[in-house]
Amino acid sequence: MSVEQPMWRALAGYRVLTMLYAIGFFATAYDEFARPWVAIAYYCVLFVWTVATLPKVANAASCTKRFLAADLTIALTGILLTLVADEHERIQAGGPTLPSIWTAGSVLAFAIKGGWRWAAVASSAVAVANLVERGSPARDTVHNVVLVWVASIAIGYVVEVARASERTLARALEIEAATRERERLARDIHDSVLQVLAMVQRRGAVLGGEAAALGRMAGEQEVALRTLVSGGLVPVSRASEDAAEGAVVRAVEEPDDSTGPVDVRALLARYASANVNLAEPGAPVPLPPEAARELAAAVGAALDNVRKHVGEHARAWILVEDEPDEVIVTVRDDGPGIPEGRLAQAEGEGRLGVALSIRGRLRELGGSAELISVPGQGTEVELKIPKETKSSRGKAEKR
Repeated sequence: MSVEQPMWRALAGYRVLTMLYAIGFFATAYDEFARPWVAIAYYCVLFVWTVATLPKVANAASCTKRFLAADLTIALTGILLTLVADEHERIQAGGPTLPSIWTAGSVLAFAIKGGWRWAAVASSAVAVANLVERGSPARDTVHNVVLVWVASIAIGYVVEVARASERTLARALEIEAATRERERLARDIHDSVLQVLAMVQRRGAVLGGEAAALGRMAGEQEVALRTLVSGGLVPVSRASEDAAEGAVVRAVEEPDDSTGPVDVRALLARYASANVNLAEPGAPVPLPPEAARELAAAVGAALDNVRKHVGEHARAWILVEDEPDEVIVTVRDDGPGIPEGRLAQAEGEGRLGVALSIRGRLRELGGSAELISVPGQGTEVELKIPKETKSSRGKAEKR
């Protein structure tokens, strides 16, 4: 049920009750009116109009702008007709207008339909009519005008907040329903498609040849699909795109640039493939945007070195550790290792992949990169970066 629907029902009841009140008040003071027939004619119109337009104030859809304009015209006309129907002395003494408090119902219709701005316009028109009817800004007139103005604007604002809350609730229910559907699809896919892809990968590796290439492609698609149904964070890996261009549509874009923390997992997951295993915490691993991107680039450089020096089909493992003060990412491969002194020789020859692409990136952010390699036992690169980097500290000091 709409949160504003009770307001429309209350408005309909208010209009009927205040119409009866205005007519009853006139009946008790009939002899005091100078031209009572003018008041009687107006109250006949008011009675018919109030009863006939009850469906118009049933909901926001039926309460049109044309109706609101006509309704406000009825109220303003009644206020100004008071000058003709009533004695001047009674008006100056603070006598009520012909529509009396029925006028507030017209203003409230504006508030519920269009919010506080519409309410301000309608209540201002009523204020002008009351001042013209009274002839001077008397205390009681100003009091009534301000009361209607403040009350209608407040109700209009409450209606706007209620509508915004209703939209937020509807969006939350949509997300909840989508999450349930995603979980159902994940269960179905896990029980069927993922198992078939895993079997194709294993059989392809056993058969060799073209079947091995098909198995590698199946493995890449398994990783991409598994990541998608489990969290929806990760785009298709580069290895998968190279192996089978067009086989899988990129379902999730890379994280947008933002000033807030970035989940490192979302940046590193793009490197996961059949040959690269990613182990990460179950909770987000936040870092400042620049630090997260540089860390991911360093991991990419380490994996590029694995493919270049060990082979396209080399196995690699990425481990993400979220410590209280820093984030540690370890990249390990199953290659032959790096001979002693080979890194220093590469730097001397001008090949600065490790020095610049890995160590240089982290050094600028206050982090470090340690390379451990034992001949015949593979290579391990340990990347450490503090959660509060040099650049983030500098920005904080400027603020």
